[in-house]
Amino acid sequence: MSESDEQNRHNGKVVANPWRRLREFTDARIGLGRAGISLPTSELLAFQLSHAQARDAVHFPLDVDALCGQLAGLQGLPSASSPLRLHSQAADRITYLQRPDLGRLLSADSRQQVLALSDATATQSSDLAIVIVDGLSSLAVQQNAVPFLTELLPRLANEKQPWQLAPVSVVEQGRVAVGDDIGELINARAVLVLIGERPGLSSPDSLGLYLTWSPQAGLNDAARNCISNVRPAGLSYTEAARRVLYLLREARRLQLSGVKLKDRTEDDVIEHSGNGKSFLTSDFGA
Repeated sequence: MSESDEQNRHNGKVVANPWRRLREFTDARIGLGRAGISLPTSELLAFQLSHAQARDAVHFPLDVDALCGQLAGLQGLPSASSPLRLHSQAADRITYLQRPDLGRLLSADSRQQVLALSDATATQSSDLAIVIVDGLSSLAVQQNAVPFLTELLPRLANEKQPWQLAPVSVVEQGRVAVGDDIGELINARAVLVLIGERPGLSSPDSLGLYLTWSPQAGLNDAARNCISNVRPAGLSYTEAARRVLYLLREARRLQLSGVKLKDRTEDDVIEHSGNGKSFLTSDFGA
């Protein structure tokens, strides 16, 4: 420790950390500095703010009216139907947090609502059901669901074999698996769930995307493909839409999803970068 650092430690001034310059590349809490033997007050307050934002993201309710209004204005969704407003078997937020199993299935009323739609459109088949679920962060859904769909829907429409979409569903107090319940009821070939992910201290607004081919109630995570951290500070909407479209194409071609369906959108970067030599076999003495 330098003499100036030793003086700062005794007089309470903040001692800077040289690792701090790396924070321009990451949201991780590194290089915080210190004041005496403690964190600087500004960093402590910033941590408490992030913690409060994460808690708020979990408990704040989804504004379904606003979301459905935004969805109604999107090009590419079925124009003859408004979004289905559904609810899981978890009656309230406390039940939802304590009983994850209830968030995976539709309530009786919502189930009848979906069955009524399925009966009304029995002669029409759908390739893809898009299900928007509040999950553990309504903030993520409120901020990112519509911008992501704005990127994805034109790509679906421009495919050589266009995707026939089922009416969009918006589910309150839902978990990922509720999408499989809905997809099975309307006999959709695939379901894409947009859900608020568990908030982190640097990412209370992270949207997750889950794709299942041939959805049915009771499937586990091994049957799904996941794309996470969709948000302005994470995976961009454009890149997320590109990856989803790739997975949808492959799912339709192979008639499967989950662990047997690999996201190879970045294989060209991984396989063809560098000189192709493994660091395990490199001659470091050369």
